[in-house]
Amino acid sequence: MISESDKALFRSVVENNVPVNKDKTTPQDPAKKKAFKAYTYITHGGLSGSDIISYAQNGVSPKIIKKMKQGNISHVPSLDLHGQTTIEACQSLSEFMYYHQHQQFIHIIHGKGYNSDQGNSILKSQVVSFLNQHPDVLAFNSCPPKDGGTGAVFALLRQN
Repeated sequence: MISESDKALFRSVVENNVPVNKDKTTPQDPAKKKAFKAYTYITHGGLSGSDIISYAQNGVSPKIIKKMKQGNISHVPSLDLHGQTTIEACQSLSEFMYYHQHQQFIHIIHGKGYNSDQGNSILKSQVVSFLNQHPDVLAFNSCPPKDGGTGAVFALLRQN
């Protein structure tokens, strides 16, 4: 049996350890950026489930845009917002993008809004609004059918 003093010693040693960086990459500094919280909410959806979304800031390479449109992106973190309210979705997006700020691309599944009133997707419209407001989003596009089609987007994030 392990004594209480041995348990306390173990905890004190392990508590403040940092994992070994086997890849020799620069560790992510959690204080690098703060989570984005300056977004606004929409009240009515302006996009239908079948609308194709496309946005890019000036200077974004057409090759990158083509890569996103074709879904030629590997190992991309994904967030599924199905069933969330616009408030919950914005909070989830903010936390997800903060956690994955070191990634070049992210995948956001918002759905097509088939259960929304008047055929407009409120959640899809909120995601587009959020991405347009976020200072680190350089571009986003609807996904190809294999990755969710018009019910999902790939977003390109600014790398610092």
